[in-house]
Amino acid sequence: MPGKRLVSLDALRGFTIAAMVIVNDPGSWNYVYAPLRHAQWNGCTVTDLIFPFFLFIVGVSVAFAYTKRLQANVPLGKIHRKIVIRAIIIYLLGLFLWLWPDFDFSAIRWTGVLQRISVVFLVCALLFLHTGWKQQIWTGAAMLLAYWIIVAYVPVPGIGRPDLSVPEKNWANYLDTLLLPGVLWQKTWDPEGILSTFPAIVSGITGMLIGKLYLGVRDEYRRLAFIFFAGFSMFVIGGIWNWFFPINKNLWTSSYVLYTSGAAAMALAACMLIVDIWNYSRWTFLGRVYGANAIASYVLAGMLTLVFYGIRIGGASLNEWFMNGFTQLGLDPRFVSLLYALIYMLIIFLPALYLYRKKIFIKV
Repeated sequence: MPGKRLVSLDALRGFTIAAMVIVNDPGSWNYVYAPLRHAQWNGCTVTDLIFPFFLFIVGVSVAFAYTKRLQANVPLGKIHRKIVIRAIIIYLLGLFLWLWPDFDFSAIRWTGVLQRISVVFLVCALLFLHTGWKQQIWTGAAMLLAYWIIVAYVPVPGIGRPDLSVPEKNWANYLDTLLLPGVLWQKTWDPEGILSTFPAIVSGITGMLIGKLYLGVRDEYRRLAFIFFAGFSMFVIGGIWNWFFPINKNLWTSSYVLYTSGAAAMALAACMLIVDIWNYSRWTFLGRVYGANAIASYVLAGMLTLVFYGIRIGGASLNEWFMNGFTQLGLDPRFVSLLYALIYMLIIFLPALYLYRKKIFIKV
């Protein structure tokens, strides 16, 4: 692995977190541009690319970080211990964000974005340490095919053959209702539920494989071509698979995994070309700052919603004052809502910038 950090990867990670903040924190959920909303069920919007992009980047980072540790002959026991501790911390942060600020443990949601990241990181890191790239390909392919067969064709108790056009008529919903304790995001099912976590792991595996490809090819243009071709191939296969197994973020379908991983690989290749090869990196400053403390920035964004959405002043919250004030000037409410989200993202950027300049990196 190259001695210096891959600036393009850091920037892509940071831009992904910044995008998460923007789509999660509009001025009003009643006024949001269509690309900034998740697809209601089948389909894929720009927003639906964000989470799988991050899991893909987790996989790439796993390949880079643990190749370096293995080459340094760090004892496996020590590596395992740090992996497990990190996964537990990320999972607990997810629970913390759900409970914040009331800490009502009677209404806890055991799944979520950070919880899924923790599981994907844990499984991918252990896979990387104990399997080769061929085994990882077979593992990922087997998981995607098995998930397709189960979710699309195996009869669901009390329902019969799954109906992928209806949220409540599939195995993911059935298992979440049956096995998942606590609060479910959609009452009877959860987009980060039990069964869909398995294909989400494959999103991380695809990133590991791209990371391995990067490390295995010395010539930078040849490496770039291989990564772009791999990404394009996944993107096309995912698009074709969509005809038989619809692209669906809520179910994290196999077609969705390949479609989004392919897009992520091509995005990484483009960033590598512009940033690492052509050395145009100034425009990545926001991404690099966010990327240096990605999880910490995400957690801070979740916590500060208490101030920017929860506290009421004169009968209205800050976002409501903002929306009412600017829409009365005749501006499109959707634009005002997006403007609030952008300002909120920049507010979270300020403490991230302070940490970046002080060279403080919160490793979670």
